[in-house]
Amino acid sequence: MALSCTCLIRSTMAQHWHVVLYCICLIYSVVAVSRENFKTCEQSGFCKRQRAVEAGHSSYAVLLDSLDLKPSSITLQLVNRKNNVRFKLELYALAHNMARIKLNEFSPLKSRYEIPIGDTLIKEPVLQNLKLVSKEKNSLILSFETNHVVITAEPFRIDFLTNDHPVLSINSQGLFKFEHLRQKQDANPAEPPQEGGESNEEKKENTQEESKSEPEEPDMWEETFKSFTDSKPNGPTSVGIDISFPGFENVYGIPEHADSFALKSTKSTDPYRLYNLDVFEYELYNPMALYGSIPVMLAHNEERTVGVFWHNAAETWVDITSNVADKNLFKKMMDYVKGDQEIPQTDTHWFSESGIIDVFVMLGPKPKDVFYQYSLLTGTTPLPPLFALAYHQSRWNYNDEEDVKNVDNNFDVHDIPYDVLWLDIEHTDGKRYFTWDNAKFPNPEDMVRNLSSKGRKLVNVVDPHLKRDDDYSIYKEGKEKDIFVKNKDGGVFEGWCWPGSSSWPDFLDPNVREWWASKFDFKEYKGTTKDVFIWNDMNEPSVFNGPEITMPKDLIHVNGWEHRDIHNIYGMHVHRATMEGILARSNHQERSFVLTRAIFAGSQRYAAVWTGDNTGEWGHLKMSVPMMLSLNVAGMPFSGADVGGFFRNPDPELLTRWYQAAAFQPFFRAHAHLDTKRREPWLLPEMNKNIIRNAIHTRYTFLPYWYTLFRHSEKSGMPVMMPLWVEFPEESSIFKTDDEYLLGPALLVKPVVDPGVTSTDVHFPGKGEIWYDIMNFKSFAGGQSVQVDAPLDKIPVYIRGGFIIPRKYRMRRSSILMRHDPFSLIVCLDRNDVAKGDLYIDDYHSTKYKQAEFAHQEFTFEKNTLSTKLVNPQTSYKTKEWIERIIIAGLEKQPMKPTLSVNGSPSKILETKYYTETKVLVIRKPGVNIMDNWTITLK
Repeated sequence: MALSCTCLIRSTMAQHWHVVLYCICLIYSVVAVSRENFKTCEQSGFCKRQRAVEAGHSSYAVLLDSLDLKPSSITLQLVNRKNNVRFKLELYALAHNMARIKLNEFSPLKSRYEIPIGDTLIKEPVLQNLKLVSKEKNSLILSFETNHVVITAEPFRIDFLTNDHPVLSINSQGLFKFEHLRQKQDANPAEPPQEGGESNEEKKENTQEESKSEPEEPDMWEETFKSFTDSKPNGPTSVGIDISFPGFENVYGIPEHADSFALKSTKSTDPYRLYNLDVFEYELYNPMALYGSIPVMLAHNEERTVGVFWHNAAETWVDITSNVADKNLFKKMMDYVKGDQEIPQTDTHWFSESGIIDVFVMLGPKPKDVFYQYSLLTGTTPLPPLFALAYHQSRWNYNDEEDVKNVDNNFDVHDIPYDVLWLDIEHTDGKRYFTWDNAKFPNPEDMVRNLSSKGRKLVNVVDPHLKRDDDYSIYKEGKEKDIFVKNKDGGVFEGWCWPGSSSWPDFLDPNVREWWASKFDFKEYKGTTKDVFIWNDMNEPSVFNGPEITMPKDLIHVNGWEHRDIHNIYGMHVHRATMEGILARSNHQERSFVLTRAIFAGSQRYAAVWTGDNTGEWGHLKMSVPMMLSLNVAGMPFSGADVGGFFRNPDPELLTRWYQAAAFQPFFRAHAHLDTKRREPWLLPEMNKNIIRNAIHTRYTFLPYWYTLFRHSEKSGMPVMMPLWVEFPEESSIFKTDDEYLLGPALLVKPVVDPGVTSTDVHFPGKGEIWYDIMNFKSFAGGQSVQVDAPLDKIPVYIRGGFIIPRKYRMRRSSILMRHDPFSLIVCLDRNDVAKGDLYIDDYHSTKYKQAEFAHQEFTFEKNTLSTKLVNPQTSYKTKEWIERIIIAGLEKQPMKPTLSVNGSPSKILETKYYTETKVLVIRKPGVNIMDNWTITLK
């Protein structure tokens, strides 16, 4: 949700003249993003300093005599030759083909922030053996698995080689810059020396030497942006280093940005910025920061995929430039080097305002390996309840209980299924979260029960800012418990958000998170039931009168850490605490559902995400695809964009196309600003309403496939929505493709994202593959681009030959009412007349599946026989779900007498119909339980 002057004037904030003036200043913000509210690199002191480092002139050297070799790691000292300040380099070999590099001051004046285990990392990474291969005058060579690590002493650099092929280099450009903690030159009180470190006199000497060689800039100890001054009691603390990918032309990831999927060169622009901010109606094709930050990048070429995870929660910028690799590194890469052929290289430069350098290197070698490696570090998305994968209806705001009742009933009148209705901030008592407006929502439990009777749920917004009002029990209790973020002087921070004057709980404190979680208990949050779930908005955090509409960096969190150290992780701790509260209210018996706007690495364990306050324009529909692809490859598969755009009034064609696209994206929610026209599907012209209804119906038919994909994602870390190169890694022509994508390995989607389109070009990847239209089973050969019909009532979606997809065609009001309905199996044959697939089922809502209460069935069609195999035959799970239809596409001739055998019983002949023109066989009512062991033989 964005800052709206209309809503502000309606709020209690309008009592305060200075806030009204602030509102007036932002009045044009709902027309376009006010870029002047957000920093450029030139306006950021540490960004300017880091970007000014000159390539090829590194002053840092490794002291090889300091080597401390352990079974799985090494420790070395580095020195900055300009000032003799020393640093500690640690390199760890990690299980599953990963490595970790940490760089910190050898003897800092005080501790620097490191993200604790359990916040982003789910546990200490598992180590593996690291061998010292050789130690020479200016280098070390180490090995693990099939990799060699070459550490060059002077100038300092690290190169990773896999099977003697260079795949990643650190500081090869010499951009390493680590601003060590220091004292101001005019204030240097005596300190006792730290054990094993420099004495105070040595520190003073080093500080003075640095001041001579690197004159201090005005913004090192204090920085002003617009009317905001950031005090910097610790002085300059930024860290930066370059990471290069020799042999790679394309890199991806580092969401969240409204830009192309394949990241662009920033040579002529600002770097990509990672700093969680409330940037409403954001610009497209711009590297400026948005609501979330996941510092993960993948590089892919025809040979392999590698990745890096920059484990730092402070404001971060990333420069990207295209280059040519040093051929000396590629002496053994004969497949790449032919004559004078140039080898591409992508150089990246990462720098953060504070913290340490902590980099995880994920060496693949395949895309699926990198996804799994990252999941081992930060976890996966827990299997959502089925309703969360269905259609959600939202608006700022559904006005009252009567409005909710009418919207709910109209879905039934117009035969449109939906699962979740959402309430925005206006449902509360004066923006006091965990409350209801008693005039508009006097009987919330009855309202929820009405929804629940149809299998539907309610989602309420709960934001992290709390109204400063002693009559508001949540705030009063928080003040008594002293839970709020502090100013630099130790007083409670006061900022402005929806309720007016607000304070923010310090979610960095585990005790505060536990307190917040307790507020979702039914006894605490009156009017809620087990069918009410939560939406955390504004958790960047958004502070209307703060610098860049967020918290000042010099605020203080638990253990004395500054906000600058932890900014990007704050929002994650909000939805983490919320999820823990949702789980706790059922004693962890029911799954949670939480939606968040701000994210960081690890957020996938707690919440779904949407792309924030987009606009009802064709460009924003088009941008939803690369934005979600970026989120998915960075470990955040449960993602979506507001259908129709949050701002403005999309015309019927745009809204129709947006529904079609979103029906094939992971999180499917319509949402709109309070100043937009109502746009529920039945308010559109009849033709558009019917097309939208068909799109939503289609989503529901594919829910078994979605559910199975999310189960696989939970187990392996695989994206749900993924770029074509994940399944076709050697097809270089698709490396930049971001207007079509795969859902799992089997569905190809090409949404229509331009007006007036009646046909579109679809690239069918994979030479030798066959792709089948989901509507009519028309087949297309892979390895080509084809112009296909795409009138308004059609979205181009195709099933890959060689796969079997489960669907449910019977329409109900909501997904859980489909629980006992029968399945149809869609069998699409490849060129060898083979197909495989699987289906995962459980009770669709509880956590019992974690105790093996589920069924996982595999299907195989081969040699004219369709057979099943229950992957977990020892399960005690039972279901009434059965198979009512099997559709086999690509069958060259009609079989004479298909027969069915169940659990070894005598065969029976099945009823079939064969369509000669489309080569499709339909087998009717085999009538077997989905968990049975059965075989269908075509004769």
